[in-house]
Amino acid sequence: CVGGSTGEGYTLSLDELRRLVEVTANEVAGKVPVIAGIISNSTHDLIARAKALRDFNLAALQVTPTFYIFNPDDNATLGHFKALTEEVDIPVIIYNVIRWNILSADLMVRIMSQVPGVLGVKQSGGEIELLADLLIRAPKGKLIFSAQDALLYPSFMIGAHGSIAANPTAAPSACIALWNAVKVGDHEMALELHKRLLRLWNTIMGSTCPACVKYALSLQGCPSGLPRLPMPIATPQQRAAIEPALKDLLDYVSARSVKSAK
Repeated sequence: CVGGSTGEGYTLSLDELRRLVEVTANEVAGKVPVIAGIISNSTHDLIARAKALRDFNLAALQVTPTFYIFNPDDNATLGHFKALTEEVDIPVIIYNVIRWNILSADLMVRIMSQVPGVLGVKQSGGEIELLADLLIRAPKGKLIFSAQDALLYPSFMIGAHGSIAANPTAAPSACIALWNAVKVGDHEMALELHKRLLRLWNTIMGSTCPACVKYALSLQGCPSGLPRLPMPIATPQQRAAIEPALKDLLDYVSARSVKSAK
């Protein structure tokens, strides 16, 4: 997901977002779906950014509600997403993350019901109850993704269709292993992965999460550059916490993979 919150999408200009999506789409070359994140405060700017990405083979747009001081009401929020889908023929996933503008289950179900172009929701903000409500209330065929980083195990258990989040970005192999363990009913492994993923999450969460995710990726041979100022790089204290938590997690995944192969 290019331009999402972990990728500091809120700091990107339109040209930067387009270039990042272009590079990613070319590199992926159709092997996995690509989603473009758009974080914008105005309907006009949102549509302009989406139109700039129409040339690429995108599976969806991940779009937040507005994050300005004054929140639009339910009708205006519905109109915001409806206007986007009428102008750009790319499916939309609502990224429900803005802390002071968390959309209710009632509103998201209404949007998914009335705006065909909205493919589903990535539920991040609020409690896991909101994710659970969406899973039982969403119209048939809609997708509900979890971004409850500390609770991916229960998210998968109650039927989330997947995850787009910081922990899967920082430790993708472990999160895939967790997904697979839940699917085959290996809850001993799933619970152990949950504990180790939670320990990692506790080292990367906070106001510099993107910087900490970048550091975790660098430890896995994937250098990802610097966070955009004014966000600082991960501190020595953060690095010292991330390193053992990540090693503990990846060592377990590796050991279980070897055991399964035998």
